[in-house]
Amino acid sequence: MPADLAVVGLGPLGLPLARAAVAAGIATFGHDEQARVRELALGRPPRGSEAALSASELRRMLTGSFRASADPAELGRVRTAVICAQTQAAGDRSPDLSGVVTAARTLAARLRPHTTVILESPVHPGATEDLLRPILEQGSGLRAGRDFHLAYSPARLDPGNRAYPYHATPKVIGGLTPACTESAAAFYGRLTDKVVRARGPREAETVRLLETSYRHVNIALVNEMAVLCHDLGVDLWDVIRCAETKPYGFQAFRPGPGVGGHGLPPDPEHLPHPHRTPGHPLRLVGLAREVNQRMPAYVIQRAATLL
Repeated sequence: MPADLAVVGLGPLGLPLARAAVAAGIATFGHDEQARVRELALGRPPRGSEAALSASELRRMLTGSFRASADPAELGRVRTAVICAQTQAAGDRSPDLSGVVTAARTLAARLRPHTTVILESPVHPGATEDLLRPILEQGSGLRAGRDFHLAYSPARLDPGNRAYPYHATPKVIGGLTPACTESAAAFYGRLTDKVVRARGPREAETVRLLETSYRHVNIALVNEMAVLCHDLGVDLWDVIRCAETKPYGFQAFRPGPGVGGHGLPPDPEHLPHPHRTPGHPLRLVGLAREVNQRMPAYVIQRAATLL
């Protein structure tokens, strides 16, 4: 059966999307490099994706309407293509979007009119229009917003959270044009119970960065509280237990050895790049990063003391 959806990038972002699409009855084609496709064919989720997709879930997908291949030819036969390439922080802390660029070039060479292209990878505000759009237009000879639809939708995944599985988590969408937004909304409307329309791609991109930075900053706060409470001989866990009984104005976070998750901590690195207003650095995000980066060494030191 011909695929209706192409997921470009079969990692922690792409595989949950593919699973949701297959569950919704959408024939799905997954594209990635040969080594990853080989592992998937053997029923093995890629490293780093195990929490998002179990081996048994992957096997059920493979016996259903999901196929994975390193051959990009089928990218030109789908109605919707979603780029889920992983992004990381480079050595200089700037975002490394080479995976997105590679995926876009691969797709552009086979892009046909009326296709809906959606980016889900964590990127800085403006990347959909300033980075992805030119690659797609130059490689295909088509024009975004006229010949094909283009939109951004931040991935919202919390592996293992049974209260908010994929279909129960609202999906934010920002299209290049109103028609682009509605095309993307029609696709995600088959996967989720609620679609939220942003004003455009930049707003949708910034949603992701705000969400992850909010978590980053609050984890840094409770990590600093953990150090303070240890020095004062105060039971932080009891403090949190009592504080979270407040029914408004407080959300409990727990301390730990830094920040985890497939978009953290690289996401806050995207905020200052390249759209930071001169003279207005995002100091709070930077301070949170410093606090969280110190926590692994602090935890090791505490553990060594206990031993």
